[in-house]
Amino acid sequence: MAGLFHIHKRKRSGLYPARQWNMRLLDRVVYVAGIIGPLSTIPQIYKIFAFHNASGVSISTWAICAVLDIPWIFYAIAHKSRPLFVCYMLWLICNTIIAVGAILYSM
Repeated sequence: MAGLFHIHKRKRSGLYPARQWNMRLLDRVVYVAGIIGPLSTIPQIYKIFAFHNASGVSISTWAICAVLDIPWIFYAIAHKSRPLFVCYMLWLICNTIIAVGAILYSM
């Protein structure tokens, strides 16, 4: 995966890490938000699998969200954007787990 994003080329070109403090801060905030966002679905995942109950969980909504994460993953790969790649891979995993749980345990 190291060769996938070519960060070493961005470092040499002066684009990464950013020279301005506010842009470096924004880079860090994006990484944190990209990880915390998908992790916010853990209570939903826990509810479904711990209690074997997916009542009130929309299968179609979570499945559509999972499917719509895939173009973003390809976009991140094409543009060599590690934050987008990490964020949308995590979203894809979480959304898929919820959709599968909703299929398994819907009443």
